[in-house]
Amino acid sequence: MADKGSLPVYSRRLREAREAHGISQRNLGIEAGLDEFVASTRVNRYETGVHQPDLQTLQRLAKVLGLPLAYFYAEDDELARLIANFKGQSKRKR
Repeated sequence: MADKGSLPVYSRRLREAREAHGISQRNLGIEAGLDEFVASTRVNRYETGVHQPDLQTLQRLAKVLGLPLAYFYAEDDELARLIANFKGQSKRKR
């Protein structure tokens, strides 16, 4: 497995978000509409950078995790936190 710095940003963000959400790779994949027999393997391959999810798949994963798609592509950790926090605010507070 590659070290954290060499993983694609979407891979690092996906793992961090999934772990923070307290959901297994398998359950995340199933809730996002992946076939239950391959859900764990596919999410694992996304997290390890072996495969890149297509846009629609990453949108579904983001929805399950309650995060905007932009979070998964933010290169800067602080920006990613701001994006995640922004999503959690009410429209009036934004």
